[in-house]
Amino acid sequence: MNPIAFYLGPKPIYWYSLLIALAFGVGIILANYHAAKRHLDPDKFTNLVLLIIPSAIIGARLYYVIFNWGYYGANPSEIPAVWHGGLAIHGGIIGGFLAGYWYIRRHKDLKLWGIADIIAPSLILGQAIGRWGNFFNQEAHGGPVSPEFISKFPAFIQKGMYIDGLYYHPTFLYESLWNILIFLFLLWLLSRQTLPDGIVAMFYLLLYSLGRFFIESLRTDSLMLGPLRVAQVVSVIGIIIASIFIYNKMIRRQKPFSGKQ
Repeated sequence: MNPIAFYLGPKPIYWYSLLIALAFGVGIILANYHAAKRHLDPDKFTNLVLLIIPSAIIGARLYYVIFNWGYYGANPSEIPAVWHGGLAIHGGIIGGFLAGYWYIRRHKDLKLWGIADIIAPSLILGQAIGRWGNFFNQEAHGGPVSPEFISKFPAFIQKGMYIDGLYYHPTFLYESLWNILIFLFLLWLLSRQTLPDGIVAMFYLLLYSLGRFFIESLRTDSLMLGPLRVAQVVSVIGIIIASIFIYNKMIRRQKPFSGKQ
């Protein structure tokens, strides 16, 4: 696979960068649509998005670099090279959430969980698109598989997963497809106006964490914390938090979804 899509003069433009940009673009359009339907202040929502996006990218990169410090400490010039891959979604969520929380605290007419519900479908759709950047970089794949196993996939997937003489699990594809299913479910949830604030966002956290936990067990490039896969540890925490939140919200049946006070 060639990770370079095309050249602008001497400068290579990578598929990874293009797909991440596409993921953000589609996510922004979708989030703005849902924000407008809920009559949010367009200027405030735009400012919020413009703050969240760079914060998410920085968070995603820092998270990945920290857990790969052995490599990046020896190669500091690679730290800003995000076009080579290396954006961790959990770090992006943390960075984006902290920036969004700070902004919303400064604007009392916005509600944290109402905004989170609006953003959740855009986030998971962006993740589904972004995983294809891993495909072109031939990363985020699983362990070796037999030619018989990989033959069940389209030819271009087989080609992309043929690395150094072996075929590998297309785990990027498993996660992308799972994320699309979550996206469709979240859209359905978002259309139900009687749900308490935060339910859509927490179903995102619950379902993504469930899928990521199992898919991560197949991957060969997991970020590690001693003997533990970091993504699996974070996924378990996410499942617990989301389950408790959903249970409490649905039992108490707080007021319907809204984006504003």
